[in-house]
Amino acid sequence: MSSVLSGTKIAVLGGDDREIILISELVKMGATVVVAGFPKEKVGHGAFVVKNAEEACKDAQVVILPLPGTDNEGVVRAVYAEEKLVLTEKAIQRLASHALVIIGSARPYLKEWAKKYNFTLLEVIEMDELAILNSIPTAEGAIKIAIEETPITIHGSKTCVIGFGRVGITLARVLKALGADVTVVARNGGQLARAYEMGCIRADFSSLRDVISHTDICFNTVPDMVLTKDILKYANPDIVIIDLATQPGGTDFEAANRYGLKAILAPGLPGKVAPVTAGKILADFIPRLIIDELTRMDKGLLFG
Repeated sequence: MSSVLSGTKIAVLGGDDREIILISELVKMGATVVVAGFPKEKVGHGAFVVKNAEEACKDAQVVILPLPGTDNEGVVRAVYAEEKLVLTEKAIQRLASHALVIIGSARPYLKEWAKKYNFTLLEVIEMDELAILNSIPTAEGAIKIAIEETPITIHGSKTCVIGFGRVGITLARVLKALGADVTVVARNGGQLARAYEMGCIRADFSSLRDVISHTDICFNTVPDMVLTKDILKYANPDIVIIDLATQPGGTDFEAANRYGLKAILAPGLPGKVAPVTAGKILADFIPRLIIDELTRMDKGLLFG
């Protein structure tokens, strides 16, 4: 058993099957792991299961929250929890000094607590190493939904990918490989150039209304409201919209329903369609991130 994290107390709050694999890896690396939001039978040997965030965070040097994070009231996404798991200010106050808190994306209240209680807050959802690897199960999951929700094949379908970041690039590449006719909608000229290089049709947002009028399957990756009622009004009546952006997504779902369009919000696909693969991604990435950050923080304290 590796002891690289020996003596480090790590609190894992909530999550799903991905975190179960991560917890096992942290235990193997010698960390003292305290878990909240999971029943004992779900957590392997070597980790301690407690009832709430306050107990888990007591003297913890590192806190790991799930990639979807929390809502505005501090409720942590914890699919196996019997009761709501809430990250409270009291829990944060119980952390070890100069603690490290890792989360996918943090709400404003958590950023304020980071300043108030002097802990390091790391938002990892946009870190390339994690985001690019997670784009693989996301793309596969999105295409799975498209296959299930449409009466046509991906091959030969007219598809649209809105946004051309990590997920958009991977998704467009897989759609092209399956024989789809792919249009990429993006603002950045460099992204549109890359889309053209990949054999996709390019379009900017001013053309979205025209694009969506002849699209069979539309995948949105942009977390801002891009598929507004004024755009959806012109959509192909048989279109299927699969919104992959973080909740609440980038689609006016009320308007889509009013126009009789099929629109599906599908965030967090890696943990749903490929939890083992997504868990292994976390188990490889998060421990290395912890080691790097704790080393950096120790040097800062030593020479600060």
